[in-house]
Amino acid sequence: MDPLQIAMIVALVLSVVIHEMAHGYAANWLGDPTARLQGRLSANPLVHLDPLMSVILPSLLILSGSPFLFGAAKPVPYNPYNFTNQKWGEAIVAAAGPAANIFIAFVFAVLIHASGVLMLSDTFLQLAVQIIFLNIFLALFNLVPIPPLDGSKILPKFLPFSLALKYEGIRQYMERNIGMSFVIVIVAFMLFLGGPLATLTQNVTRLLIGA
Repeated sequence: MDPLQIAMIVALVLSVVIHEMAHGYAANWLGDPTARLQGRLSANPLVHLDPLMSVILPSLLILSGSPFLFGAAKPVPYNPYNFTNQKWGEAIVAAAGPAANIFIAFVFAVLIHASGVLMLSDTFLQLAVQIIFLNIFLALFNLVPIPPLDGSKILPKFLPFSLALKYEGIRQYMERNIGMSFVIVIVAFMLFLGGPLATLTQNVTRLLIGA
């Protein structure tokens, strides 16, 4: 692997760690100490990393020449019954992760726009563009309303009550059968979501960097 590929793996690891930390901080802010008590508010990547999803999968994607770089950290635990806001609490916690990725993308977009003043190297600018693309993609992917992705905890809050109840039943069933859920997510991504998400990510990235 060349230095840029290694840097992208590091960027991915940090991005998914910050994503999960954001979930934990949002839950703690809403009154649930579960993540804090389990040490998951720490910035130490080791407490968040999943060997397969955080290291092995991204490395294999890069080595295979995949156009996508993807990975995940261990989900942050929380107890929604502790939330001070029972109506919106779970949706707020779910949205915090993608919001953190969008924030990272904005930070690097600002750095690109200030590159002349900061005298940043072309290598850094190339890496910054890829980090923006990566984080926008992570945000959009996680907002897809297929359990166990974050979007599945946000969508029910905007559905009519009867439809929301049915959707919640499906979500809870899929989250109890997590292996089946990930198979559905992977198949949906390969057949339907991959192309549109990549196009949307490219468009948002170009908008942020002014290309």
